[in-house]
Amino acid sequence: MYMDITLKKGLNIPLRGEAKKKLNTFTPSKSFAIYPKDFHGITPKLMCKEGDEISLGQPLFYSKSNPEIMFVSPSSGRISNIIRGARRKILSIEIIGNKKKSALKHKIPSFSKITPNDIKKLLFSSGCWPFIKQRPYDIVADPNLYPKSIFISALSTAPLGADVNFSLQGKENDFKLGIEVLKKLTKKINLCVSHLEKSFLNKIEGVELHKINGKHPAGNVGVQIHHIDPINKGDIVWVINPQDVALIGSFFKNGEFNPRRTIAVVGPAVKFPSYFEVTIGSAIKPLVEQVGVNSNSPVRIINGNVLTGNTVGIDENIGFYNDTISLIKEGNYYRMFGWLPFTGSNIFSMSRTSLSWLMPKKTYSLDTNMNGEERALVVTGEMEKVMPMDILPMQLLKECMAQNIDKMEALGIYEVAPEDFALIDYTSSSKIEAQEIIRDALDLMINEVG
Repeated sequence: MYMDITLKKGLNIPLRGEAKKKLNTFTPSKSFAIYPKDFHGITPKLMCKEGDEISLGQPLFYSKSNPEIMFVSPSSGRISNIIRGARRKILSIEIIGNKKKSALKHKIPSFSKITPNDIKKLLFSSGCWPFIKQRPYDIVADPNLYPKSIFISALSTAPLGADVNFSLQGKENDFKLGIEVLKKLTKKINLCVSHLEKSFLNKIEGVELHKINGKHPAGNVGVQIHHIDPINKGDIVWVINPQDVALIGSFFKNGEFNPRRTIAVVGPAVKFPSYFEVTIGSAIKPLVEQVGVNSNSPVRIINGNVLTGNTVGIDENIGFYNDTISLIKEGNYYRMFGWLPFTGSNIFSMSRTSLSWLMPKKTYSLDTNMNGEERALVVTGEMEKVMPMDILPMQLLKECMAQNIDKMEALGIYEVAPEDFALIDYTSSSKIEAQEIIRDALDLMINEVG
């Protein structure tokens, strides 16, 4: 089956600081970290302690609710620190790498004889299972639930998002093998690509190819699911990032966990926006030092893209799922009469309250200034303009805030994830934290509905 989808709603934010499509070299990180918070819904049970010598791919912790799901070390070395928070909650596991490069080896059966159960066991023990996430709820997939399909979004429309085709260069065969592995776990795989892109992705066999045309969030897998194979109550869909498909393929080819990923370090505060191939969990500081900062003002480092990423410190590490590190100036200043269109040339707006609509090709060095504070929700139609899904975003947010489960179900809570509301965070004049509201509502649904 083949489907062309054109989405008219959405917004592309013309942010300055896109990385050139060239892979740069840098001194590999000597320190790594895994953050259990990256795996939403997982309660970790430690399998290591400070001072332990470990190998690449050795389990660090497992899921309390599904003990077979392992979370493994991205490097060989020594556990240098296990940081805990309130109620001894595990915040991070820090690792100092060594030169031994020892790795846990798994025996891979003949692919012609391998069963879905064999594949699951290998994904569990290798640490590759967490790459697979589940909709609804946007959590690590429950292996006890059978998905009606798997979705792979091979286009990025987020501001300065890493280019998928460039990121997969040299990993084409691993990606194809990863697809063959996933095909044994479900009856249908949906691969979504850009309608403009011409690459090996258009020739992948055994998948349902869909060409997507539209502004952000057209690249969000939730939007694609909504238009191709909508989720109803009781449905399960798995989603996985393209680079992680290639990592799964690499594991089934070599029998070793190979947590290498191409990431983009981008943003208006970056001197030389660049691509690097790094190990998952690598330190951020060496990357920032390599690309340089072109601002004398304070800079915010974002683990992910500017719409959905988390603010981190320079001494923290790359998140498990991230392929982008964004640097943007802090907006810690007051702009007098900021609502006027003539108060600055560095103003971008989806409305005509600024002059940006006269310069459609201009890029902007935007900062984090919210230009206002949180205020009442007012019916303006702003949310609907950037939500290319057949749901009522404002009504859904209100019911989420009221924790009205019946109405949340009726308004489409099963179809959305926090990232689908990222543009609402950006464009809404109410300044509400829509992503946070949706995340809390999904957690409520997990606890109350299951």
